[in-house]
Amino acid sequence: MQIIRSIRHHPGLRGGCVLTVGNFDGVHLGHQAIIARVRAKARLLGVPAALMTFDPMPGAFFRPDAPPTRLSSLREKIEDVDAFGIDCFVRARFDRAFAAMSPETFLDQLIARRLGARAVLVGDDFRFGHRRAGDVETLAAFAEQRGIERMSLPDVCFEGERVSSSSVRQALVNGHVEQAARLLGRPYRISARVVAGQQLGRTLGFPTANLRLHRPSALRYGVYAVRVGLPDGREVGGAASFGVRPAVNGDEPLLEIYLLDFAESIYGWRLDVRFVEFIRPEADYDSMDDLVADINNDIAEVRRILNQPSVA
Repeated sequence: MQIIRSIRHHPGLRGGCVLTVGNFDGVHLGHQAIIARVRAKARLLGVPAALMTFDPMPGAFFRPDAPPTRLSSLREKIEDVDAFGIDCFVRARFDRAFAAMSPETFLDQLIARRLGARAVLVGDDFRFGHRRAGDVETLAAFAEQRGIERMSLPDVCFEGERVSSSSVRQALVNGHVEQAARLLGRPYRISARVVAGQQLGRTLGFPTANLRLHRPSALRYGVYAVRVGLPDGREVGGAASFGVRPAVNGDEPLLEIYLLDFAESIYGWRLDVRFVEFIRPEADYDSMDDLVADINNDIAEVRRILNQPSVA
């Protein structure tokens, strides 16, 4: 897959493309249906299937002190759309200049000239340009003038509800990772690099891999059963704790994972953590003995959920 890191500094796509534009946070079932439709049209026309997304997401740009939660990092989004068959990933760097761009400039300079879109598919709630002045009707009028096909697609629904990034976020807020998986078509995942921690888990007999997220997450604070993909292709079961760790006076969200029956050094490794089931909320403790007792119970429950008995 071709990756364009900044569309405003790229010479453009020769021969054009079939394009979809949006945040694509989480790449859920609705997004996947859009990608499949774009791919099919692109194959028919013999051009690449392209996806343009905004980074940072507009909400984070306009509210830097209280950015909205995100389902996926840019890296995860790139990996996901690649897996679903997009030929060209286009990053539109959302900054002050981009936010000030008029809807007409956005359509003329980026959609028509740089990307040479021959057909475009966006959601009915798509807004663009300065102060979100552009909408699907603006796009439709422009497309008709330029001979660009404006494609459409019915909403994808699950159990009578429209699938959206908001519905996935709400499932995660409630700790319903199985529901999130149904909306995503696969388990919710977090991919991040292992960083050095306080070594508290090791002193308690439960060494953990510490992953610091560089984005606000909708995931409920608590303990989860997870499956962890390692860089060499192996998969390991684990007990994950996500939260601020009140028992040790933590002050920022951290994802800690105890890998079952695993003793290798993995500092610096990038792990792909897939959430299987929520076990319990994050808790505070009056003593380390109480904490250790709960950790032992959590690990036993994780083994039961993952059907992974102790090898000891």
